[in-house]
Amino acid sequence: MFGIEGYEPQWHHSGQALAAMHRARFARLRQRPLAGAWLMWDLDEDRWYADGPVVLGFGDTNVEITHRKFDECAITWGQVDMSAPLLSAGRRLDWRTDTHPALRTVRDRRLSGVNVLERLMPARWRPTVLYAVELLFEGPARLEIFNALDENGLTDADEVELPVGRWRRIPLA
Repeated sequence: MFGIEGYEPQWHHSGQALAAMHRARFARLRQRPLAGAWLMWDLDEDRWYADGPVVLGFGDTNVEITHRKFDECAITWGQVDMSAPLLSAGRRLDWRTDTHPALRTVRDRRLSGVNVLERLMPARWRPTVLYAVELLFEGPARLEIFNALDENGLTDADEVELPVGRWRRIPLA
């Protein structure tokens, strides 16, 4: 997927399911510094290829987070070999570090918590929409990897006061 050999994300649209699957691994990352972060880069356009996973390196552990469609998120662990060539049809892609200001803000800071953010919906057939993975760092600093409608978005902005009763945080670590 995305031209990454061996990358097999499992997509979730439930924050509870995503949290249950990854809670223990994120708990082991607490207090570890973010050593590096990489984005897939479109060499022809000279810009971030936001469809690809965001790779966060915590020493000997890499976590890959990506979004697709309206509310799907996948988290994988060490599946992306950034030294292998990307084989995406029609695009020349590579990995770049320190290309987004939000990633530079949290680099070398210790991870203090991780949450999944869900939007609560009024429709009974769709009570929640999986929106983002929020990483909190000492400092304090915050990184949000969110669903930007079928691709990833990144922000390090302070949390905005969201309407009461419209959002839910599900702790991961």
